[in-house]
Amino acid sequence: MKTVAIIASAGSGTRMAGVCKSKTLMELNGMPVLARTMAVFEKTAIIDEIIVSAKAEDVDTVKALAEKYGISKLTAVAVGGETRQQSVANALALVKDADIIAIHDGARPMIRSEQIESVLEQTALHGAATAACPVYDTVKTADGGGYIASTLDRRVVWTVQTPQCFKLAQYREAMAKAQADGMNFTDDCQLMEYCGKKVKLVDCGDMNMKLTVPRDIEKARALLNEEAMQMRIGHGYDVHKLGENRKLIIGGVDIPYERGLVGHSDADVLVHAVMDALLGAASLGDIGRHFPDSDEKYRGISSLELLCHVNELLKTMGFSVGNIDATLIAQKPKVAPYVLQMRENIAETLGVDVSKVNVKATTEEHLGFTGREEGMAAHAVALIY
Repeated sequence: MKTVAIIASAGSGTRMAGVCKSKTLMELNGMPVLARTMAVFEKTAIIDEIIVSAKAEDVDTVKALAEKYGISKLTAVAVGGETRQQSVANALALVKDADIIAIHDGARPMIRSEQIESVLEQTALHGAATAACPVYDTVKTADGGGYIASTLDRRVVWTVQTPQCFKLAQYREAMAKAQADGMNFTDDCQLMEYCGKKVKLVDCGDMNMKLTVPRDIEKARALLNEEAMQMRIGHGYDVHKLGENRKLIIGGVDIPYERGLVGHSDADVLVHAVMDALLGAASLGDIGRHFPDSDEKYRGISSLELLCHVNELLKTMGFSVGNIDATLIAQKPKVAPYVLQMRENIAETLGVDVSKVNVKATTEEHLGFTGREEGMAAHAVALIY
């Protein structure tokens, strides 16, 4: 089923009390809010296309953000209307082919891909579904004088979020009826309710917040800072046999020796272990998955070049290298004179200070295949955050 995301970003942001001119274009921890929101939908596999509704003066800015942050799924930017409903309708008019639409607030950058997928799964089953959160506090209604009028049963009270997802045909029918009747709703689920349709509630927790008032900005910044400091640890191990007529490349250093390590690339066993540790920490598989020995473009390639690619993968996921501790296991030759250069090569490739990279070497007292000088092995542990 083809799914198109409509991201509403044409609001006035009047409740921000002058904190910013546009809450979706302001920076949030170094990245514009709208760019963060689009990026989540970009990496959600089930989303095929993104259309943004924006103020007329912001259309070019939105396109520039998409180009800067690699939002390849953006196909159009619609000019927003005077109301949210009209802005969504303008974007809806640009949807050429889809089975389901997912309507999301541009000012909700904390949404997760898995939450989007959950809501879309329920939409496929029920025709309409929305992200929401059950209310845990006791909820009161108030009278005109600011006093409690009644107490609601919190078991049936939810706060509704976005994305709000619908089968396209049903939503277009509801939109047409609302427009024909002169009705204007601030919530897309209300369109379906107005037409007597049911919308499935999907619990997405309370982290999927909308930036509405100034205190929301500080809360979002705190949450992003907390996420940024999450640490991940990975372990890498690699082994290569020694053979004739091969250079011995370890840690990117060409070490004079009578034999070299055998492999599809330059067989740099130390760097391979480092790469596997980094990939493991980020749950990205191993080097065989990313650089298969069946691919001729990797024949003889420098492992430092492959390490650079791994580093770029980490960056796209928002990870930075904390530190690396690696151990080379080899009976011969002595590598102590080259350890500093190895550290510097790895550190430079990863763009970190050399103090964050440690390299050790040990023998196995003539035991095992390394002790018999049949090959070399390496272990590495990496911390990323």
